[in-house]
Amino acid sequence: MSRRLPVIHRVREEDIGPFHQEHLDLEFSNGERRHFQRLVSHGHGAVVVVPMLDEDTVLLVREYAAGLHRYELGLVKGRIDAGETPEQAADRELKEEAGYGARRIDVLRALTLAPTYMSHQSWLVLARDLYPERLAGDEPEELEVVPWKLADLDQLMLREDFSEGRSLAALFIAREWLGAAR
Repeated sequence: MSRRLPVIHRVREEDIGPFHQEHLDLEFSNGERRHFQRLVSHGHGAVVVVPMLDEDTVLLVREYAAGLHRYELGLVKGRIDAGETPEQAADRELKEEAGYGARRIDVLRALTLAPTYMSHQSWLVLARDLYPERLAGDEPEELEVVPWKLADLDQLMLREDFSEGRSLAALFIAREWLGAAR
Protein backbone atom coordinates (compact mmCIF):
# COMPACT_ATOMS: atom_id res chain seq x y z
CA MET A 1 0.00 0.00 0.00
CA SER A 2 1.34 3.41 -0.92
CA ARG A 3 0.43 6.34 1.29
CA ARG A 4 0.81 10.04 0.83
CA LEU A 5 3.42 11.50 3.14
CA PRO A 6 2.10 13.63 6.02
CA VAL A 7 2.01 17.39 5.46
CA ILE A 8 4.51 19.28 7.62
CA HIS A 9 2.77 22.45 8.81
CA ARG A 10 5.53 23.75 11.05
CA VAL A 11 9.07 22.87 12.13
CA ARG A 12 10.67 24.17 15.32
CA GLU A 13 14.41 23.49 15.55
CA GLU A 14 17.00 23.25 18.31
CA ASP A 15 20.57 21.99 18.56
CA ILE A 16 21.29 19.32 21.15
CA GLY A 17 24.91 18.18 21.15
CA PRO A 18 25.88 16.29 18.01
CA PHE A 19 22.30 16.35 16.74
CA HIS A 20 19.81 18.86 15.51
CA GLN A 21 16.33 18.24 16.90
CA GLU A 22 13.23 19.12 14.92
CA HIS A 23 9.72 19.34 16.36
CA LEU A 24 7.26 18.64 13.56
CA ASP A 25 3.59 19.63 13.37
CA LEU A 26 2.21 16.94 11.01
CA GLU A 27 -1.10 16.27 9.33
CA PHE A 28 -1.74 12.75 8.05
CA SER A 29 -3.84 11.87 5.01
CA ASN A 30 -6.80 10.96 7.26
CA GLY A 31 -6.78 14.49 8.77
CA GLU A 32 -5.15 13.50 12.08
CA ARG A 33 -2.67 16.07 13.45
CA ARG A 34 0.28 15.01 15.56
CA HIS A 35 3.54 16.42 16.88
CA PHE A 36 6.62 14.32 16.18
CA GLN A 37 10.26 14.89 17.06
CA ARG A 38 13.20 13.77 15.00
CA LEU A 39 16.95 13.95 15.41
CA VAL A 40 18.76 15.15 12.32
CA SER A 41 22.34 14.02 12.24
CA HIS A 42 25.09 16.57 11.69
CA GLY A 43 27.73 15.26 9.35
CA HIS A 44 27.94 12.84 6.49
CA GLY A 45 26.81 9.55 8.02
CA ALA A 46 28.88 6.65 9.22
CA VAL A 47 30.29 3.30 8.17
CA VAL A 48 29.98 -0.15 9.69
CA VAL A 49 32.80 -2.30 8.34
CA VAL A 50 32.82 -6.09 8.02
CA PRO A 51 36.57 -6.80 7.66
CA MET A 52 37.19 -10.30 6.32
CA LEU A 53 40.62 -11.64 7.32
CA ASP A 54 39.99 -14.61 5.02
CA GLU A 55 36.92 -16.20 3.40
CA ASP A 56 35.64 -17.48 6.74
CA THR A 57 36.97 -15.07 9.39
CA VAL A 58 35.70 -11.61 10.31
CA LEU A 59 37.65 -9.23 12.55
CA LEU A 60 35.71 -7.84 15.50
CA VAL A 61 36.94 -5.16 17.90
CA ARG A 62 36.37 -4.89 21.62
CA GLU A 63 35.92 -1.30 22.79
CA TYR A 64 34.50 0.65 25.68
CA ALA A 65 30.79 1.43 25.23
CA ALA A 66 29.97 4.48 27.37
CA GLY A 67 26.21 4.03 26.95
CA LEU A 68 26.35 0.67 28.73
CA HIS A 69 29.54 1.32 30.74
CA ARG A 70 31.14 -1.94 29.64
CA TYR A 71 33.35 -3.35 26.91
CA GLU A 72 31.50 -4.55 23.82
CA LEU A 73 32.48 -6.70 20.87
CA GLY A 74 31.41 -5.24 17.56
CA LEU A 75 32.50 -4.25 14.11
CA VAL A 76 34.79 -1.44 13.09
CA LYS A 77 32.68 1.69 12.69
CA GLY A 78 32.94 5.45 12.58
CA ARG A 79 31.96 8.75 11.01
CA ILE A 80 32.39 9.64 7.37
CA ASP A 81 34.48 12.81 7.31
CA ALA A 82 33.74 15.72 4.96
CA GLY A 83 34.93 14.89 1.45
CA GLU A 84 35.19 11.14 2.11
CA THR A 85 33.26 8.40 0.36
CA PRO A 86 31.97 5.49 2.43
CA GLU A 87 34.77 3.37 0.93
CA GLN A 88 37.45 5.84 2.02
CA ALA A 89 35.96 6.21 5.50
CA ALA A 90 35.77 2.42 5.89
CA ASP A 91 39.43 1.96 4.92
CA ARG A 92 40.53 4.76 7.28
CA GLU A 93 38.45 3.45 10.21
CA LEU A 94 39.74 -0.07 9.59
CA LYS A 95 43.32 1.18 9.79
CA GLU A 96 42.62 3.25 12.92
CA GLU A 97 40.64 0.65 14.86
CA ALA A 98 41.95 -2.75 13.71
CA GLY A 99 45.36 -2.02 12.17
CA TYR A 100 44.46 -3.21 8.66
CA GLY A 101 43.82 -1.66 5.28
CA ALA A 102 41.70 -3.27 2.55
CA ARG A 103 42.45 -3.68 -1.13
CA ARG A 104 38.84 -4.61 -1.91
CA ILE A 105 35.91 -2.62 -0.49
CA ASP A 106 32.25 -3.09 -1.37
CA VAL A 107 29.40 -0.92 -0.07
CA LEU A 108 26.49 -3.31 0.47
CA ARG A 109 23.68 -1.02 1.68
CA ALA A 110 22.59 1.68 4.10
CA LEU A 111 21.42 0.83 7.62
CA THR A 112 19.36 3.07 9.89
CA LEU A 113 19.33 3.14 13.67
CA ALA A 114 15.83 4.28 14.56
CA PRO A 115 14.18 5.65 11.41
CA THR A 116 10.97 6.62 13.17
CA TYR A 117 12.78 9.46 14.93
CA MET A 118 16.36 9.70 13.65
CA SER A 119 17.81 10.57 10.23
CA HIS A 120 21.23 8.94 10.78
CA GLN A 121 22.43 6.37 8.24
CA SER A 122 25.38 4.01 8.39
CA TRP A 123 26.80 2.42 5.27
CA LEU A 124 27.49 -1.31 5.53
CA VAL A 125 30.87 -1.93 3.95
CA LEU A 126 32.55 -5.26 3.25
CA ALA A 127 36.37 -5.08 3.39
CA ARG A 128 38.48 -7.89 1.92
CA ASP A 129 42.05 -8.61 0.89
CA LEU A 130 43.36 -7.06 4.12
CA TYR A 131 46.96 -6.00 4.77
CA PRO A 132 48.55 -4.68 7.99
CA GLU A 133 48.57 -0.88 8.28
CA ARG A 134 47.79 1.29 11.30
CA LEU A 135 46.71 4.93 11.43
CA ALA A 136 46.37 6.96 14.62
CA GLY A 137 42.71 7.23 15.56
CA ASP A 138 40.64 9.02 18.15
CA GLU A 139 40.16 6.06 20.50
CA PRO A 140 41.49 6.62 24.03
CA GLU A 141 43.06 3.13 24.07
CA GLU A 142 44.08 0.53 21.51
CA LEU A 143 41.16 -1.72 20.61
CA GLU A 144 41.44 -5.48 21.01
CA VAL A 145 41.01 -7.23 17.65
CA VAL A 146 39.13 -10.53 17.88
CA PRO A 147 38.97 -12.91 14.89
CA TRP A 148 35.62 -14.73 14.64
CA LYS A 149 34.49 -17.45 12.24
CA LEU A 150 31.33 -16.54 10.30
CA ALA A 151 30.22 -20.15 10.75
CA ASP A 152 30.02 -19.40 14.50
CA LEU A 153 27.74 -16.37 14.10
CA ASP A 154 24.98 -18.20 16.00
CA GLN A 155 27.25 -18.29 19.09
CA LEU A 156 28.30 -14.65 18.70
CA MET A 157 24.73 -13.35 18.50
CA LEU A 158 23.96 -14.85 21.93
CA ARG A 159 26.92 -13.30 23.74
CA GLU A 160 26.05 -10.66 26.32
CA ASP A 161 28.96 -8.46 25.18
CA PHE A 162 27.80 -8.43 21.53
CA SER A 163 24.58 -6.42 21.56
CA GLU A 164 24.85 -3.65 18.99
CA GLY A 165 22.12 -4.08 16.38
CA ARG A 166 24.07 -2.62 13.46
CA SER A 167 26.93 -5.08 13.99
CA LEU A 168 24.57 -8.04 14.25
CA ALA A 169 22.57 -7.07 11.17
CA ALA A 170 25.74 -6.28 9.21
CA LEU A 171 27.23 -9.72 9.87
CA PHE A 172 24.10 -11.56 8.75
CA ILE A 173 23.81 -9.41 5.62
CA ALA A 174 27.50 -9.82 4.78
CA ARG A 175 27.35 -13.59 5.33
CA GLU A 176 24.38 -13.87 2.96
CA TRP A 177 26.03 -11.57 0.40
CA LEU A 178 29.27 -13.56 0.52
CA GLY A 179 27.38 -16.85 0.20
CA ALA A 180 25.52 -15.60 -2.86
CA ALA A 181 28.79 -14.39 -4.43
CA ARG A 182 30.45 -17.82 -4.14
